[in-house]
Parts: sequence; C-alpha cells; structure tokens
Amino acid sequence: MKKKTIKIAEDFTKFPSGRYKTDGKYTGEHFREDILLPSLKTNDQVILDIDGVRGYGSSFLEESFGGIVREKYFTENELRDRLIIQCSDANSSYRTEIWQYIKEAQNELG
Repeated sequence: MKKKTIKIAEDFTKFPSGRYKTDGKYTGEHFREDILLPSLKTNDQVILDIDGVRGYGSSFLEESFGGIVREKYFTENELRDRLIIQCSDANSSYRTEIWQYIKEAQNELG
C-alpha cells in the first residue's frame, strides 16, 4: 500500500485562505488541485496533518474538500477509505468540518 503524508503547515502554508485561485496564492482551489488531488491520485492512502496552521476559513475548507466530491474526483466513500486526517484535539473541530463538507457535497450530487 502506497502512502503519503501531507503537512499543510509545511507543505503548503501556515496561512491558508480563500476559495479560488483568483483569491490569492494559498486558496482552497490551489491546495486541492496542486497538492491534495495529485497525492490522492498517486497513493492508496493520504495522511493529512492539519496542525500548525493559524486557522482555516470555511471557504478554504469547503473548496478543498467539498470540491473534491463536487468536481467528481472522488466520492465520499472513496475518501473515507483513502484520506486520514490527523490533528491535535485543539483542531479536531476542523476535521469534523472537513468531513461535513465532503458529506454535504456528496448529498448534493445525490
């Protein structure tokens, strides 16, 4: 089984914000398209460490994670098998929010 670990604070930025690439350099669309999707496509499992970041805006999280499902790259079930979100207790609400955006996007597709 091929695994990859992504540490957002080290591999992307400590200051993620915005939804679309036109909103800035470290947006949800940028993270999804340039970091997360290539990793998911080339590995059986991706371990995502969300600690070390100054905070996450809902637009960043929704576009990064809900967008994976909405754009039909992966289903919620596929992500549950392939994506492991690691964090400290202090950031566990972000993990919950990520899975909620994934679920909502799946529900919208039917």
